[in-house]
Amino acid sequence: MTRKQKRLSVIVAGLAFLAAAAGLTFYALGQKASYFYMPAELATASVQPGQRIRLGGLVENGTVVRGSGATVAFSVTDTQKSVKVTYTGILPDLFREGQGVITEGAFGPDGVFVADSVLAKHDERYMPKEVADGLKAKGVWVESKSQ
Repeated sequence: MTRKQKRLSVIVAGLAFLAAAAGLTFYALGQKASYFYMPAELATASVQPGQRIRLGGLVENGTVVRGSGATVAFSVTDTQKSVKVTYTGILPDLFREGQGVITEGAFGPDGVFVADSVLAKHDERYMPKEVADGLKAKGVWVESKSQ
């Protein structure tokens, strides 16, 4: 093998290694992707039971029901549609009715969204970006001008 052939084989092997690493990285990232939906968008989306998604909106007034232990049932709404959610765990301190929330989980076979994490809005001026954008597009939420 000549010197030029050795150099070319090293370059080809390096490129093959980089391509394999990039392919594995994209595959791993694709498996971890959670898509964000508002309740009204779920009617047109093709979400399979068991598929992980993020569901955002407002906690609907009058729907928070504390079950046995740490189980809580509530509905997330964007004022057009509502989705029933169950969560087992400790809720954030700022979780309450009428506030912005993002839940992450999957739909069960009964059509109820089973959340494994719940994120609540931080204070009265902050709302998660995805929720705020979705509610602003529907004309439900207006950003506060106060400082």
